[in-house]
Amino acid sequence: MPARIRESQPEDFKELWRIDQQCFAPGISYSQRELAHYMARRGAFTLVAEEDGLIAGFVVGQRHGKGIGHIITIDVLPEARRSGVGSLLIEASEQRLRGEGCDSVYLETAVDNPAALMFYKRHGYHVLRTIPRYYMNQIDALVMGKKLE
Repeated sequence: MPARIRESQPEDFKELWRIDQQCFAPGISYSQRELAHYMARRGAFTLVAEEDGLIAGFVVGQRHGKGIGHIITIDVLPEARRSGVGSLLIEASEQRLRGEGCDSVYLETAVDNPAALMFYKRHGYHVLRTIPRYYMNQIDALVMGKKLE
C-alpha cells in the first residue's frame, strides 16, 4: 500500500524527533527543542508520510513572505528510502507552498550528502549558493532552489 500524506498531529512529535535522530548525525539532527521550534514557526507546516499506520517520514516546511517557501527538513526512515516516500513528501510540500502563494522554494543540504543532492536535482532543484561551515561549524551547505509552477 503506498504511503499516505497527512498533517502532523501533536501526538506524532516524539516519533518525528526519533526519526530525525535516525536520519542525521549527532550535531546535525535536531534537539527536541529545535524541532519543536521549527514546527511552531509562523507559516510552518509539518506533513507526515504513513505506511500501514506507521510513520515512514516527514517534512517541515515554511512559507515566508514575498512568495518564498523553505523546506526546513525532510526525513525518511532508512528502510523506507527509495520507495517513493521522499518524493511524495517533497511534492506534497511544494503543492502546499504553491497553495499558500509561493512561487519558489529553497532548502539546505550538506555538500557531503550525494544521495540528497541527487534526490533534489531529480526534483528540479539547482544549487544557488554555498554556506561555509553551516553544519556543526565544519561542513558546508548547499542552498538549493526551485521555481514552483
